[in-house]
Amino acid sequence: FFTGSTAVGRHVAQAAAKNLTPVTLELGGKSPALVDRSCDLQLTASRLAFGKLFNAGQTCVAPDYLLVPRELVEPLSQQILTEMRRMYPRITGNADYTSIATPRHFVRLQGLVDDARARGARVLRSHDEHPDDRRLVPALLLDVPPEATVMQEEIFGPLLPIVGYDNVDEALAHINRGERPLALYWFGLDSAARDHVMAQTHAGGVTINDCLWHLGQEAQPFGGVGASGMGSYHGEWGFRTFSKEKPLFIQSRFAGTKLFQPPYGATFNRLLALLRRIT
Repeated sequence: FFTGSTAVGRHVAQAAAKNLTPVTLELGGKSPALVDRSCDLQLTASRLAFGKLFNAGQTCVAPDYLLVPRELVEPLSQQILTEMRRMYPRITGNADYTSIATPRHFVRLQGLVDDARARGARVLRSHDEHPDDRRLVPALLLDVPPEATVMQEEIFGPLLPIVGYDNVDEALAHINRGERPLALYWFGLDSAARDHVMAQTHAGGVTINDCLWHLGQEAQPFGGVGASGMGSYHGEWGFRTFSKEKPLFIQSRFAGTKLFQPPYGATFNRLLALLRRIT
C-alpha cells in the first residue's frame, strides 16, 4: 500500500512489478469542485471553505479548484472569503489553523501564487496578515490562465483557483482534459444536472453538496482511478484488499466423480448429454 504523489506511485508500481507484488495506490491529483447554477450559494461557500482549509488544504481529497458559472464567480468568491473569516477569525497564532508541513512546501505554495499573479490572476486573500510560523493565509485565485503552474500541479495547500464557465459541457470538458481525479465534488439542487455530470466524468469518489466526506464512509470503498490510484480500501473493501482468500474444498468420501474418469463410453456420453440439457 502506498499513498502519495502520482509520480512516486509510478515508481512503486514498477518496483512491485518485478516481484509480481500486488499494490494498492492511493494517489492525488487535481480534484475539481463543480458548482451548478441551482446551488445554495451560502451553503456551498461554507462547505467549500471547510473542505479547502481542513488541515490548511493538505489533504489528498481537498478540492483543488472550482468550476463556477461565470455570473456566480464574484458572489461565490466573496461568500467563500466570508466563510473562511467566520471559521478562522485570525490566522496568526490560531490553533485551529495549522502550518504548512515543511519550509520547502511553504516556499512552493508562495511560488504558485507569485506565478499566477505574474500571469494576470487576481489574488483575494482571506486575511490581511503575515504570519511567521508557516501559516499560509488562504487565498482565492481568479482569472487564472490554464498555463499557470497552479492549474497544472496538485496544490496541497490553502489556495483555491476559481474558473468561470458558461455552460456545463464547457466545465466537463475542462475536467476531462486532465487526469482522472481522486475526488469530484458537485454542488447543486438539480438532480438531472447532477446525473449528467456523474455520467460524463470519472473519479475515485464523489461527494455531493459537501467536501471530503466520502472518504469517511466505512460502508463505501475509497480509492483512486487512473492517475489517482488503483485498488480500494475502508470497511469490507479494506479487508479484502489487504488479505488473500484461500479457497478450500473438501471432497466427500462418497462422490460421483468416478463417473468422469476414463475410459469413456456410453455411460459417460449419457451423463454428458444430461448435463448439457440442464445447463
